[in-house]
Amino acid sequence: MDKSPGDDKAPGAPPASAPDFDELSRNLTLLLEKAGKATAAYLKPVTEGRHRSGLAEEAAEAVRSLGHIAEAWMNDPHKALEAQTRLGAQFLDLWSATLKRAQGEPAEPVVQPDPKDSRFQDPEWSQNPIFDFLKQAYLITSRWAEDLVEHAEGVDQHTRHKAQFYLKQLSSALSPSNFLLTNPELLRETLRNNAANLVRGMEMLAEDIEAGKGELRIRHVDPTRFQVGVNMATSPGKVILRNELMELIQYAPSTETVLKRPLLIVPPWINKFYILDLNPEKSFIRWAVAQGLTVFCISWVNPGPEHADKSFEDYMREGIFAALDAIEQATGEKKVTAIGYCVGGTLLAATLAYMAAKKDKRIASATFFTAQVDFTHAGDLKVFVDKNRVSALEASMKRRGYLEGSHMANAFNMLRPNDLIWPYVVNVYLKGNAPFPFDLLYWNSDSTRMPAANHAFYLRNCYLENRLSKGEMEIGGVRLDLKKVKIPIFNLATKEDHIAPARSVFLGSKAFGGPVEFVLAGSGHIAGVVNPVTKPKYQYWTNGPVEGELSDWMAKATETPGTWWPYWFSWIEKQAPRRVPAREPGGGRLAPVCDAPGTYVLEKA
Repeated sequence: MDKSPGDDKAPGAPPASAPDFDELSRNLTLLLEKAGKATAAYLKPVTEGRHRSGLAEEAAEAVRSLGHIAEAWMNDPHKALEAQTRLGAQFLDLWSATLKRAQGEPAEPVVQPDPKDSRFQDPEWSQNPIFDFLKQAYLITSRWAEDLVEHAEGVDQHTRHKAQFYLKQLSSALSPSNFLLTNPELLRETLRNNAANLVRGMEMLAEDIEAGKGELRIRHVDPTRFQVGVNMATSPGKVILRNELMELIQYAPSTETVLKRPLLIVPPWINKFYILDLNPEKSFIRWAVAQGLTVFCISWVNPGPEHADKSFEDYMREGIFAALDAIEQATGEKKVTAIGYCVGGTLLAATLAYMAAKKDKRIASATFFTAQVDFTHAGDLKVFVDKNRVSALEASMKRRGYLEGSHMANAFNMLRPNDLIWPYVVNVYLKGNAPFPFDLLYWNSDSTRMPAANHAFYLRNCYLENRLSKGEMEIGGVRLDLKKVKIPIFNLATKEDHIAPARSVFLGSKAFGGPVEFVLAGSGHIAGVVNPVTKPKYQYWTNGPVEGELSDWMAKATETPGTWWPYWFSWIEKQAPRRVPAREPGGGRLAPVCDAPGTYVLEKA
C-alpha cells in the first residue's frame, strides 16, 4: 500500500488534505448502485424458486449449540454470576485505563492480541485510545466467551466442540477490524480514495455473488491469471486410460533409467489432483519423475447427476483397480508402490485391506499424505457430522445426485476464518484491492462435486461411525481389517493440519499390521506436503517409535530442516532399487487418449 502524507500525522489526527467531496458524493451514489446489483444477485435464487444451500441450517445449528452452553450456565446461577463479575471487572479495568490515556497518563493494556494476529497490526490499534478500546473490548469479550464454552458443565464433548467452532466463526465475524467505521486503516483508505475503494469492492462483491449463483464465493485469487494445462499442471505426459470415474495419466520420463517399480498416486476427489503439479518449481510429480520414478496419477471426474450412484466401492474398482490393470498393460509390472493423499489415502487404506483379504499383492508398499484411517481425533470437520446432519445432507444430495463443490469449500474456509475468510473480505470488498495471484489459492477455489452415494458412505463409515479402524467397514461383501495390511507404510502427517490432524494420523498409524514409518512435517495440510526441494520452508521429524501419544513420539523424534521429499524417496528406493530403461507413455499396450493433464480436470463445479 502506498504511503500518503496523512500517514505521518499523530494518531487520530485528520488526513493532510480533506477528501474531494464532489468525488466522494459521486462514489457514494455509485456504491448504492453497485450494492443494488449485489442484492439482486443474492436474491436471484429466491426469485427463481431455487433452493439456497445450508447457510440457514448452519445458523440454526450455531444457535442450538451455543444455546446448550447458555443453558448449562443458567442452571447454576451462582457460577453464572461469578462469570459475569469477571467480565465486568475486566471492563472496569479497561475503562479506567482508557480514562488515564485520555488524560495523558500512561496505562498498561488489560489484554494484548496474539503477536501472530495480523488483524491489529496497524499502529493506530495501539496508539489511538478509541481504537485501542475497541480492540481490547473485543478481545476481552471473545476470550471470556471462549472460557464459558470451555468450562460449561454437563455438556457432552460433541456439543462443546460444535459450540467452540461456531463461537470461533461468530467472534471472527464480529472483529472490529472487519468494519469500516471501527478499522483505522479502512477509514484512512476510504478518505484517501474518496470511497472509490468501496465502489470497486462492491462491484467485486456483486460479481462473486453472481459467480456463486446467489451465494458469496469469496475471491481469494484473480482467476484470469491461471489456466490448467498452460501455467499449472504442466508436467508432460499422456492420459492412457479414461473411464466414467477417472483418467489415468502416465508422465513422460526425464531420466534415462527409472526404478522398475512404478508409482501410482491416488489424489483426493474432494479437490483436483494438480495440487501435486502446481508449477514446475512446486511440482511433487515433476520432482518424482526426475528421481527416476515412472509416475501414474489418477485424475477423478468432476461428477454430475449421472454419477449419483457411484459408490466408495466403485471408486476402488474403477479407480485404483482399473489403474493397476492399466499400469500392468503399460509397463508389464504387476507390483507398484502407491500414494494416497487425504481422502484418497482413506480409499487406498480401505483398498489395501480389501486386497489383503483377497490375497492381492499388486501394491507392494504405500505412502499416505495427511490421510486418516482412524477418525477419533478428526478435528473440526467432525462439527459438520452427526446423525441428523448426515441424514439432512443425504436428502439434499439425493435431490441433485451430488454434493455441490461450494459446500466443502465453505467448510474448509470455516476451519480457518481469520486466514481464509475475513482477510479477503477486508482486502477485496472494503479496500477494493485485487487479490494476490497465488497458485495454491487458485487450486483451492477450483472445487469439485462429490457423488451422493460415495460421499454418504464416506461420512457415515468414517466420520460418523469410524468403522474402518474398528474393522467393521465392509466393501463388496468383505469386512476390512487393516491389521491384515502387512506391507511397508510411509505415513506423513503435518503439524498444523486442520483437516487431518497430526494426532489423528498418528493414531491411525497403529491400525496397520506391518511396519509403519511415521513422519511429521511442518506447516499444514497443503503447505506441509507441497514443500519443494528448491525452496523448502519447513522442517520434518522422523525416527520416533509409533507408540504412546504423539507428544511421546515428538519427544524422541529427530528434527531435520528442509523438505521430507528426499527422505521419502530413499525409503522408496531401498525397497526396490532395481532400475530399467525409461518408459515412454504409450510405449506399452495402451495407446494415449490425450495429452496431460487430460479433460476431467478442466470441468468446473
